[in-house]
Amino acid sequence: MEKGRVCVTGGTGFFASWLIKRLLQDGYAVNTTIRPSSDRTKNLNYLTELPGASERLRIFEADLDKPDSFDAAIQGCIGVFHVAHPTDLKGKETEETKIERAVHGTIGILQTCLNSKTVKRVVYTSSASTVDSHDKGLNIIDESKWSDVDCIRRSWGSSGIASYAITKTLTEKAVLEFAEKHGLDLVSIIPTWIHGPFICPFLPGSVSSSMAMIIGNQNEYEYRRRTAFVHTDDLARAHIFLFEYPEAKGRYICSAVEITIDKLAECLSARYPEYPIPTADSLKEVTESKFGSLSSKKLLDTGFKFKYGIEDMYDAAIQCCKEKGFL
Repeated sequence: MEKGRVCVTGGTGFFASWLIKRLLQDGYAVNTTIRPSSDRTKNLNYLTELPGASERLRIFEADLDKPDSFDAAIQGCIGVFHVAHPTDLKGKETEETKIERAVHGTIGILQTCLNSKTVKRVVYTSSASTVDSHDKGLNIIDESKWSDVDCIRRSWGSSGIASYAITKTLTEKAVLEFAEKHGLDLVSIIPTWIHGPFICPFLPGSVSSSMAMIIGNQNEYEYRRRTAFVHTDDLARAHIFLFEYPEAKGRYICSAVEITIDKLAECLSARYPEYPIPTADSLKEVTESKFGSLSSKKLLDTGFKFKYGIEDMYDAAIQCCKEKGFL
């Protein structure tokens, strides 16, 4: 029994491809968009060979630079999961260019959703970088907080990380303002560090960074001082849950577990003794972040429950890395 047809933008990505898998598994028919002439479109077997894909998955080419190109993929859909976002972590484009592309493209997609007359709800995938509060007096950070764009610039300069955080923040604000102004039913999900299994043929950046202590990438340690994680499948389940939950409204932080780097080292060394995990004592110079913890209380109050803990995330990620030759 089909639950209806939905659209997932950016289908070749790490999370979007897993979301497609979960939607098909849950009985939805799925339209997904891929960028024209992208290296990732050369082999789409990881999508086309998913269970149910031959009957219920359709793939369309679309580009955020041309929002009208999403019209065909959205036509007839009851929902849209907007996951696609222009990424330029190497800083090749100007900040202004990236902001313009992301905001213009996303608003164009939302206008198509309005015009369709069939889309009942849009679920927008945001980022924890949009609630990166620099108020050290806060113990708990919830959805009412927004990242300070000027503070991001002062902290990260003109790096690709800074432009990504700024672009995501300004895009999400624009998305929520547009939805409010035009009466579009839209919810925004704010995931923390996504870790766990993946079906895409490349090593996802967030998984690679999360595996820093296993693969010996010490350059990543300072970014893992205290990390809030969410399992790939829990995040996909949260997207579908909020799409189906009638009272869903506004922003939802989606974070399952938060752990300091020394506690993570203890956990990993005990569970995976075959890898040269650094000792907790050796990580003393990597001081703990003084910022508050992200709260998923609003999401949990809806009745949603996380299924997976930190061990599950690493077990699944390590298994996928082994199977795909990354470990």
